[in-house]
This record gives sequence, structure tokens and C-alpha cells, in this order.
Amino acid sequence: MTGTIERFGVHESVGRVFPPENLRDYLADAVPEVAVVSTADAADCDALVTFEYTDDFLGTDIEWIHTIQAGYDRFDTEAMAADDIAFTNSTGIHDESVGETAACYMLMFARLLHRYRWSQRDHEWDRPDWHEPFTVADNRLCVVGLGTLGQGIATRADALGMDVVGVKRTVEPVDGVRKVYPADELHEAIGDADFVALAVPLTDGTRGLVGASELERMDDDAYLINVSRGPVVDQSALVSALESGAIAGAGLDVFEEEPLPDDSPLWDMENVVVTPHTAAHTRDYFRLVGDILRENVDRLAAGREMKNWVA
Repeated sequence: MTGTIERFGVHESVGRVFPPENLRDYLADAVPEVAVVSTADAADCDALVTFEYTDDFLGTDIEWIHTIQAGYDRFDTEAMAADDIAFTNSTGIHDESVGETAACYMLMFARLLHRYRWSQRDHEWDRPDWHEPFTVADNRLCVVGLGTLGQGIATRADALGMDVVGVKRTVEPVDGVRKVYPADELHEAIGDADFVALAVPLTDGTRGLVGASELERMDDDAYLINVSRGPVVDQSALVSALESGAIAGAGLDVFEEEPLPDDSPLWDMENVVVTPHTAAHTRDYFRLVGDILRENVDRLAAGREMKNWVA
């Protein structure tokens, strides 16, 4: 795709993350017209930024679709390519927010803040046994997936004095990571870890990546952190591991079904921290997405390849 954008649509679905009007106003001086649009209105746009995907975007005037997320497993990339729609994503903007969220999970478990919150709710002055709190320094973290998200986690863990190892498809040095394991050595990598953080995209190869055998490989005093996608973990196996004490706890931002159903046992587990798929959220989210869009508008005008091109 080359040329200029005359009408840019901000799909109303981005309201699940930030007010669409904020992004509209942020882009106001970048293109001739920017509007908040519904799916029906989007058909008249040259470009569209969205949270949701529907086949209704196909066969319209849309030439470019941008997702405000890094993951794009909900988007039909083959159908968009067949319809000559350029597709870009928001990878590269979530390292700080997701990295801080993962660090918070680990610090909560180490300092028992998750338990104190329950005690506060019940007005209980309940001190732990002397041996229960610990510090994350010198504890081993295994980050599974060392892309933008994984590196954001690793950087912050390294700053906290943790022993950071990781798993990556291509074994190459990563800043802040002492050792990188290939994907086929996942069991070895997680075996001695105090924390295992999942930061992989959802693909056919990562769906169900962590199941009963992987949870059994983890130590019974280890914690699982998932800030990637829910289906990366076999949730029933995770519930069983938590109930049996096979692992010590879990910090979960993503789930097989979202919102997490009311009857899920994960809600009431004291050793589980549940957050509603908000690890990447920040008040600056719309600006971070907007900066990618503004750069790509300029690149298109100059006939250059777009940043974060997916298909």
C-alpha cells in the first residue's frame, strides 16, 4: 500500500481499552479527516484502527487496518491479504506496562501482599509465619518468549536482582538474561525456576504450551505468571496443579474464556492473582498507538514500508 490517507477511522471497539475520542484527537493533525466509527461507518474509511475484527471490514474502501494490540490471533490475515488490505499491529509498546505488571505479581507473592489484601477485606490482623515471606533477589525467573513482552519482564527482573533465564526459538543473547534455552528444552528451563513467566504469542505451536506435564516439571514452591494469551495454558490442568499444591500460585492476566466465568475456581483461590486482561493498559496507551499510526501515515506518504507490518 502506498499513498496518502484521506479518512482515518477509529473503531468504537477501542473503547474497551481507552476512549476512542482520545485517539481521534491525537491524530487530528496527521490526516485530513479522523472519525470515531461503527462497523457500518468504517466501510467509507481508507484506514481503520480497531480492537475487534469482523469480515464486514472486507470488500470495502478500507486499505489499511491497524490493531491496537500486539497479538492478532483474532484477525483473519489471509482474508485481509486476499482483499489487498495492509495490516499492522502495536507490537513494541507494551514492554514497560506488561513488564511492570509481571514484576508486581512476583513481588506480591514474595512479600505476601496478595494475602494481606484478603486480610484487609476481612479486617484481620494476620501475620504470616516467619519463614513465609521472601525477597525476589537471587530467585530464578524463566521467561518463556523473549520478544518485546518477554524482554520487558526480563529487564525489570534483572534490575530486581533476579537470576533470569529464558526460552526462545532462536538461541541468541538477550540483555538481562543469563541463559537462553531453545524451545525444545522448555522442561529443563522451567525445572529449577521460582517463577515462570509466559510471554509468547498465541499460535498453533504455543496453544496448550503449558499443560499437566509442564506444571509437574515446575517446583511445588514455584509460581506461574501468564501475561500472554489464555489458551497458552491448559487451564483445567492449572486449576488441578493449584488445588493439589503442585505449584505455589499463579498471577493470571489472561484466560481460556474471557471474561473469566463466575463459577471459575480461580476467583476464590488465595494463591492466585486475577487481573482482567489489563497488563498492557496505561493512561498513555492511546498515545503509544497513535505514534505508530502517525509514523506509518508519514511512511505511506513517502512510499516506505510501514512499521509493524504483519501482512
